[in-house]
Amino acid sequence: MSDTPNPRCALCHSRECVNGKDCLDNAHRMRALYDVEGVARLHRAATAIEARHYCREPRMQEICLFAKELGFRKLGLAFCAGLASEARVITEILSRDFEVVSVCCKVCGIDKASLSLEQIVPEQERETMCNPAGQATLLNEAETELNILCGLCVGHDAIFNMVSRAPVTTLIVKDRVLAHNPIGAIYSQYIRRKMLPQTC
Repeated sequence: MSDTPNPRCALCHSRECVNGKDCLDNAHRMRALYDVEGVARLHRAATAIEARHYCREPRMQEICLFAKELGFRKLGLAFCAGLASEARVITEILSRDFEVVSVCCKVCGIDKASLSLEQIVPEQERETMCNPAGQATLLNEAETELNILCGLCVGHDAIFNMVSRAPVTTLIVKDRVLAHNPIGAIYSQYIRRKMLPQTC
């Protein structure tokens, strides 16, 4: 068990860590995490993409560059059924350089009732559940080297990440209210007021 207190970095105004300050007196222990082979390889590639393409490429292109930097050939795309047309375009882009295996969230068509799950429309006779563990398992079986998330629901993305053997990166985050742009809730004073009523 670490003696390190729970960090509260989001409440810090100085952010002296950006200039090298070790506020938690943990740099040596954290530095050692990057000696782990798999972590080191991903981190080196991610840092290279950041250094070479900083503020120059959109996230879609950064993912392609990252996968190329790592020499990956086979990518997995786990997408929401509601973003099927976007997934098709993403697959077309990725397929220029990679083999792409794509799995829809409703794969296998499992009825929510079979697991006694809540339905969006309770009176509806049948509602097919999202299957993130299944998506990850199918991509594991396909031996993808990097998996890309495209609009999985909150929580379903967490399950996918738990089950996936390949590293996972996110291209699209599900937000049905804000056109899949969740940071809009932070930028909009009207939505922020709903979540933080004491602020104006």
